[in-house]
Amino acid sequence: MIQEYIGQKVVIDLRSEYVCLGTLIRVDEHFLELKNVDLHDLRDTDTSRENYVIASVKTGVKRNRKKLLLFRSELVAISLLEDVVDQ
Repeated sequence: MIQEYIGQKVVIDLRSEYVCLGTLIRVDEHFLELKNVDLHDLRDTDTSRENYVIASVKTGVKRNRKKLLLFRSELVAISLLEDVVDQ
């Protein structure tokens, strides 16, 4: 199922105070690999996770990493960026 997201822009909610936005390029048993990634520490701002993601949909992903590996065990949720709704 997650394989369907390869090549697409995704938003990933993590167990920690981070949210990750970028293009999913590879998935294996332990890792997700993304490119053109915004790894955002929510402790650095007063903005909620939801508001940050919605703002990123409207203004574009603010890349701060060319590539990133995420442990699958840290993943709480993943969705296509285009599926984020503001209602």
